[in-house]
Amino acid sequence: MIRVFVSGCYDIVHAGHVQFFREARALGDHLTVSFASSEVLWIHKQRRSSLPDDHKQALIAALGCVDDVVVGCGTDEGIDFREHFLRIRPQILAVTEDDKYSPLKKALCAEVGAEYVVLPKTPPQFAPISTSEIVRWIKAPAVAPLRVDFGGGWLDVPRFARPGTYVVNCAISPTVSLRSWTYERNAGLGGSGAWALLNGKNGVSAELDLGVGWQDPAVVVETGLCVWRSGARPDLEVKTSGDFLRGCMAIYWTGSTHDTPGNVDNLRDFDAIARAGALAREAVWANDLSKLAEAVRVSYSMQIGEKMDPLPGDPAAGPAGSAALGGVSPLAWKYCGGGHGGYALYLCKDAADRDLLCAQSGFRAIEPYVALAGI
Repeated sequence: MIRVFVSGCYDIVHAGHVQFFREARALGDHLTVSFASSEVLWIHKQRRSSLPDDHKQALIAALGCVDDVVVGCGTDEGIDFREHFLRIRPQILAVTEDDKYSPLKKALCAEVGAEYVVLPKTPPQFAPISTSEIVRWIKAPAVAPLRVDFGGGWLDVPRFARPGTYVVNCAISPTVSLRSWTYERNAGLGGSGAWALLNGKNGVSAELDLGVGWQDPAVVVETGLCVWRSGARPDLEVKTSGDFLRGCMAIYWTGSTHDTPGNVDNLRDFDAIARAGALAREAVWANDLSKLAEAVRVSYSMQIGEKMDPLPGDPAAGPAGSAALGGVSPLAWKYCGGGHGGYALYLCKDAADRDLLCAQSGFRAIEPYVALAGI
């Protein structure tokens, strides 16, 4: 009988593990699987086991390709299974190509005359996934907010960051989920950050890889009305509930999507962006709606300077643009996110004006969303 031995943490057994077990079992007549005990997992990875050891042992043993399961309790990292290996004396120790403990395992094989076999990376039968990704998926929230921004947008892009400047934004409701997404897509509300969060992924890294900024995933994870310091990574200065904004915010769908990565390199007034961020920061610290509206107006002036189309309410939009507001005179408005399409944010003086505005086509009410204990 040719005995094959494999080892690993196998903390959350997934289909990739099963494929490896099957391929290892095909090398011989009997497969022993060793997994690191709860104690070993804690010592070497500072992580709690997903299941009690006896449950995990029974689960792996139930797989048709597995003949025996042992629990590695040794304290030597990488070869916690040493005692079992020397007792069983298998003919083959099978490992994956990315095994980190090759020298230790080869030396162990030499002690019993076992063959050290590296299984090649075969096409996966299932989409690859790691234990860490599974944990993030389990911990992912069922719902997430989107966001609006008031001032300082683009200063979250690392190459445009300026010391001493600020990005100010707010998580909003209604929230979204993987089953219910009631907003337009590619619309400037940080949907990519919310999508990453709902799927248990690190949205900050994903956004930075696209060459854009971190503000979307940062605020949908943090929630609330936030002031961030400009820089290469999120650096939160203050978070509030944003209660002074309740009943005062609406968004308007411009009718066309936008492309933030495609607009990163546009010519723009970064001094004005920094000024808007500073005004918005003052407004947050003071809970001052009028000051925040001032920041939004500065942001909009910069956007018009970037050749974005005038929004309803702007005299440059003509009579039809003013008529679209239903007689309401909002305090301020601006495109959300990178602009050039997508949603626009409108600030109103009170809930009565906001409700009148939202009775007009294309407008909808939004509110600040805060999870004080985190999502």
